[in-house]
Amino acid sequence: MTSSQSSPRPVALITGASMGIGLELARLAAADGHDLVLVARSEDRLATLAGELRASHGVNATIVPADLTSPDAPAHVTDAIREAGLVVDVLVNCAGFGSTGPYWRSELERERGMIQVNVAALAELTHRLVGGMVERRRGRVLNVASTAAFAPGPNMATYYATKAFVLSFTEAIAHELRGTGVTATALCPGPVATGFSKAAGNDQSILFKVGVDRPERVAAVGWKAMKRGRAVVVPGVSNKLAAFGVRFSPRAITRAVTAVLNS
Repeated sequence: MTSSQSSPRPVALITGASMGIGLELARLAAADGHDLVLVARSEDRLATLAGELRASHGVNATIVPADLTSPDAPAHVTDAIREAGLVVDVLVNCAGFGSTGPYWRSELERERGMIQVNVAALAELTHRLVGGMVERRRGRVLNVASTAAFAPGPNMATYYATKAFVLSFTEAIAHELRGTGVTATALCPGPVATGFSKAAGNDQSILFKVGVDRPERVAAVGWKAMKRGRAVVVPGVSNKLAAFGVRFSPRAITRAVTAVLNS
């Protein structure tokens, strides 16, 4: 763990901060006057980002290298925060990954790790940090889901299921938190131009050939919605229409279409 001196500025903890949407959210948080706790596997990337944010915005940055596929990682992260004497005002759960192909052919360890990062770590960090926010009567949670949350996902079965959890979980706690001074927001982007698709093995799929959004735009939409306390935000008109349309389409057709898009 590397940190700088503490300050009275609000603190935002961001997982998956080393690249993509998480990196852009870290930049937005810094520009908005937040000190940062940056969490990801790559210590080098975190250190580079921390230096950038300190130089650009004069904020403090604490880096916590952690592999969230480990069940012990959320406790390690919160222990590091406590040791640094920090209080988290904004929790951004952005870390996540996917995989492509029939579930029964997939590597079990990768599928297990995906559930740990996308679901278990997100839920545990939320549980560990939101109670303090409620006691202080201030705080915000931003959980990065996906338009995948609205449909079953043949050829990306586990990923789609994990994002369905994130959306349902976030909407539920958003309701529970009413009147506490704390809000929860689910950000549900469509395909985004990050390293996610290549790592997931679907960068050549029809879904990603149709068109992708820019991570900085998605992050900006999510950060703005979080500050407004919205429970769910879907960036982009086409993504909104797709998410809305799934609710009225026969499930068999939805499954078939999604399978083609992920092929």
